[in-house]
Amino acid sequence: MRLLWSLVILQVVYIGTCMEQLDLLYEWKQLDYQWPSEEVRNTALASGEFIPGNGMPMGIERHRDRLFITVPRWRNGVPASLTYINLNDNSTKSPALIPYPNWAAHDMNNGKPTIVSPFRVRADKCNRLWILDNGKIGNLENDTVKYPPAILIYDLLTDTLLRNYVFPDDQVKEESGFANIAVEDVDCEDTYAYAGDLGKPGIVVYSWKKNESWRITHHYFHPDPLACDFSVKGHNFSWTDALFGLSLSAPNADNYSTLYFHPMASYNEFAVSTEYLRNQTVADANFNAFKLLGSRGPNAQSSASFVDPKTGVLFYSLVNLNAVACWRTTNKEYLMKNQGRIYMDDEKMIYPTDIKVDYEENLWVLSNRMPIWMYGKLDSNDVNFRVFSAPVLSAISHTACDITPRSDILDKFVNKIKNVTVNIAAKVKPNSSAISSPISLLTLTISLLCFISVY
Repeated sequence: MRLLWSLVILQVVYIGTCMEQLDLLYEWKQLDYQWPSEEVRNTALASGEFIPGNGMPMGIERHRDRLFITVPRWRNGVPASLTYINLNDNSTKSPALIPYPNWAAHDMNNGKPTIVSPFRVRADKCNRLWILDNGKIGNLENDTVKYPPAILIYDLLTDTLLRNYVFPDDQVKEESGFANIAVEDVDCEDTYAYAGDLGKPGIVVYSWKKNESWRITHHYFHPDPLACDFSVKGHNFSWTDALFGLSLSAPNADNYSTLYFHPMASYNEFAVSTEYLRNQTVADANFNAFKLLGSRGPNAQSSASFVDPKTGVLFYSLVNLNAVACWRTTNKEYLMKNQGRIYMDDEKMIYPTDIKVDYEENLWVLSNRMPIWMYGKLDSNDVNFRVFSAPVLSAISHTACDITPRSDILDKFVNKIKNVTVNIAAKVKPNSSAISSPISLLTLTISLLCFISVY
């Protein structure tokens, strides 16, 4: 009987570990910077230019040996709002943030800095960093300073500013809040960027070739009034955030991509071909080109999302559930049963805020406990911010998003269970034939039932 329960527990643990497919790489209790000197840091502390605890990491992006981290100026005391860490430096799991491209770009002593307050960034295949600058300082303070939102594009090989495109006044509304950007880089000289407005539902589309932009609206960009209630770590609140998640597929046969999108306050996922976004007139004339894919289910509001172009898997956060999930875009049905769970943890994954896949097929996730920071207070003695990563194929392994042929998955799964069962049975009774015993048959059956439930 002990052997039976040991094997059953083993199978349950094995299945459970398949739901935690990400590795924790970095963690911080509070953010700090790589200062020119300790004297400069002390001066910044004394003047209020740097207030530890006021920095909140919001977006991530990996390019070669750098992991970019945005720290929007929601509160005062954030000396640099776009930073990076060196991935080759393994000396600490809590590295100091390095301002990008330098300290001067964030200096507010002489008025508007070059980089004001970006939420998210995207590195394209052309070695350019696209920065969506929200333009607001002190969103959570009483003295909010507003500059026009803009897209800044840097050359990542030289760290020089290529363009600073300010959104035209007629494309920015009083309630506008630009929080996410997707970049369609099929052609480096004919690239398009899509900036989502969560405050006044819409997308601002920017053409690199034309160096101009236009605004597109649709009712699918709006929040769902039945999905505005959130609950994170004991904090209950209502958000009416509109268009938030933006993720692009690899080019389709017609050389256009599919833009997958969703409002923050929504359970649903939508899609549209970029053919209807690259021209405002075409978008207005093809209202029905925007499609409802389906629902993620109850309490399944999502913030950021990202499509891995190689596997076609759409990754997305589940902010109410402290989880990261996925769906294969090759699947014709967007149903709960077709969506996989990559990672879920009520401590480590509190509020997954950004998701990316780099060009080496690694998945990256940032969690930041933002609702606690906004409506309560973070414990400076506790780890509050975490960065997770894993190869895409490892992350989706044994989930509904696994692209391995099902027969191969089953063979691998059975062989793994068989090997573990033999090892345990041999330790309990060296001469026993574990695989042919009723106990082993039972545990294998249990494992297969669990497998079937996942797939």
